[in-house]
Amino acid sequence: MSEFKILAISGSLRADSHNTALLRAARKHQPGGLDIEIYDGLREIPPYDQDLDNPQDRPAAVADLRRRIAAADGLLIATPEFNYSVPGTLKNAIDWVSTDWTKQEGLPLHRKPIAILGAAPTNFGTVRAQLALRQVFVWTDSDVVVKPEVQVFRSHERFDEQGNLTDETTINLVRGLLGALKTKVAAATATASAAR
Repeated sequence: MSEFKILAISGSLRADSHNTALLRAARKHQPGGLDIEIYDGLREIPPYDQDLDNPQDRPAAVADLRRRIAAADGLLIATPEFNYSVPGTLKNAIDWVSTDWTKQEGLPLHRKPIAILGAAPTNFGTVRAQLALRQVFVWTDSDVVVKPEVQVFRSHERFDEQGNLTDETTINLVRGLLGALKTKVAAATATASAAR
């Protein structure tokens, strides 16, 4: 059986981000059948500009992200929380890939299976960011995994100095989340095949 392609995006730009480390852990501890690629171009995405949001004028980094999302079978997004919500860089990238003003390209996020998780050094960080992100994906009509929720509290206690996830409870939650994402992707793939 071929592997499903999952594009993983961290909402943090920090070099030592626990959210990015969480995506590396997801790649390492995945239940099998998933090819997880971690996207590293978020820093290159410029501020959203509707005047440039068309196939001819989009910045190259934006066009690349749209292609990657369209080609992926599913998305895995790790988000920290800024000011009770989604980091601006992540929301900005989503804004760029949520449109099709020309009605010619299709919507990369439409019905796309998506799993959300997050890590924070506090006892409650990432919770509101994940809720805000879920609300955004209601508008894009994406197929978001509901359970399990993966909110890694006091994340500095769950990773070692090399950035490896060491907490078995969290590892099992990540595996469960990826299993649920895989189920959604398999269902979406079967539906698409049947429609051909």
